[in-house]
Amino acid sequence: MAEKNVIRAPLWLLVLITLSGTLAMHMFVPAMPDAAADLGASMSAMQMTISLYILGLAFGQLVYGPLSDGFGRRPLLLAGLSIYVLAGAAAAFSQSESTLVLARLFQALGGCAGLALGRAIVRDTATGDSAVKDQALLNLIMMAGPGLAPLFGSFLTFHFGWRAVFYALVLLGVFTFLSTWRLLPETGTPTGKVRPAALAADYKALLRSPSFLAYAFGGGCATTAIYSFIAAAPFIVTSDLHRSVQEVGIYLALLIVGLSLGNAATRQLIGRYSLERLLIGGNALSVVAALLLLALTLADMLHIASVTTLMFVFAIGAGIASPAALTKG
Repeated sequence: MAEKNVIRAPLWLLVLITLSGTLAMHMFVPAMPDAAADLGASMSAMQMTISLYILGLAFGQLVYGPLSDGFGRRPLLLAGLSIYVLAGAAAAFSQSESTLVLARLFQALGGCAGLALGRAIVRDTATGDSAVKDQALLNLIMMAGPGLAPLFGSFLTFHFGWRAVFYALVLLGVFTFLSTWRLLPETGTPTGKVRPAALAADYKALLRSPSFLAYAFGGGCATTAIYSFIAAAPFIVTSDLHRSVQEVGIYLALLIVGLSLGNAATRQLIGRYSLERLLIGGNALSVVAALLLLALTLADMLHIASVTTLMFVFAIGAGIASPAALTKG
């Protein structure tokens, strides 16, 4: 069998490429209260910087893959990183909430290029055991990165202010862009054309599939709730529970650990239970945790320990349900 490509992409560079988009989302979360105070923005406006970021990541991944098949991985990746850097700089120097929200949307649209294309580049440049090892490392980094990012964001915000988060992300983006420019060749076999009609037909078929919609909804609800909590957590922790901004990163890191444990549990349980039972069981665990959290809220008995513990359990349930739903859907 012929080799796919004789030139291997540096693995450390693939890690940076894949991680840059998610780092930008999670690093900014602990800085949101400080950014809101500095810009005179509302909590809802700051939460919009997370909501639109998630939408940008989701939409961009639908576009970059097909475009890269037509025009190549390298030019699309460089274009995405350019947008990522420029949007990060716009966010760092923003003087209004509307500018920050718009910059975050474009930062996501640029950052998701690496998220979409990093794994594709691994498939282009590695085969057999090498491909499995590279993908496994990327999976590990993708789980660990969002857990560590809030800690970095808390540190930068506490010592240097909220804008330092974006300065750091701009530097990361510039380094990744230059490294990609110098070290990453074109790894795909671009066709030179894109067929929008065929792509639209594929997406239309998915949206007409009851099975796909059911599993997407079942697996997506818990994950969506996780990100909703992430958007609100800095304000809950600092304003309602009166904890420091440094602690926000710790609590959010625990949430990501819960998701990772849920994913690990799915890998262990899949041989003994059906995907349907795992999906139902994971969502049931999340629902119980959410109901207990609601009861404590209504009783005005919220405490940082109870919030952290119940959201940790909620995240484990989401971590179990999501991979089961993705596999079936």
